[in-house]
Amino acid sequence: MRIVFVRHGEPDYVHDSLTEKGWREAELLSERLSRWRVSDFYCSPLGRARDTASFTLQKMNRTAVTLDWMKEFAYDIEDPVLGKKGIPWDFVPSYWSQDPFLPDAQNWTQAQVIKQNPEIEKAYREVCENFDHLLASYGYERDGMIYRMPKAQERFIAHTVSPGNPGCLDDQPDDPTEPVIVIFCHLGITCLVLSHLLNISFPALTQGFFLPTTSLTILSSEERWSNEAYFRVQAIGDVGHLLQNHEPVSSAGSFTKAFQG
Repeated sequence: MRIVFVRHGEPDYVHDSLTEKGWREAELLSERLSRWRVSDFYCSPLGRARDTASFTLQKMNRTAVTLDWMKEFAYDIEDPVLGKKGIPWDFVPSYWSQDPFLPDAQNWTQAQVIKQNPEIEKAYREVCENFDHLLASYGYERDGMIYRMPKAQERFIAHTVSPGNPGCLDDQPDDPTEPVIVIFCHLGITCLVLSHLLNISFPALTQGFFLPTTSLTILSSEERWSNEAYFRVQAIGDVGHLLQNHEPVSSAGSFTKAFQG
């Protein structure tokens, strides 16, 4: 299975839509996505995600299922360093890295700064449960920190893909039945779901990774042992469709200018 998260185009937050540049980004994105075989499209309910999806859906004559729980993960907290309200991930490095809970994948919601707002842990659990329910509809059931495919044929692969290895996967045709889903959403909620899939602290992901506007974050399920599956990131924050068309990478959501190379 492949899961593709798409961050929306450069946002016009005032109108919950896109800037002029954001619309250009979304159109360039559609040229790339429209060449893919996509099983299902999903979308956040927010306008900037729907607007980003609109070009692709129109070009492919497709529709997207709206997932209300994939809206941006924005819950107010009082930043203990800056002394003002903020979102629960833009923390000063020296603060979040020294907190006993924030870098902990299993217990980050127990940090005092997160517990300020009880809605954060509740929403986190709901998003994880809903995403697992979505994956279960494709045959992937959560089992502790991994997934299992109870209805799939077992397989055992001892070697990584490499030319010369017996049965090299690159020599095999693509499986036309493999689910490929595309989700148009946001930076924060993408990192939240990644934290669940990869068993990594949500604050650690948001502090350590930046996803530019209309970037693609692609995960593939590695199904190499028995009926086990684990999702592995193949690309994160990929903006090749922008760079190839000389469209600058937006720095929206970053504290530094985005690299343009």
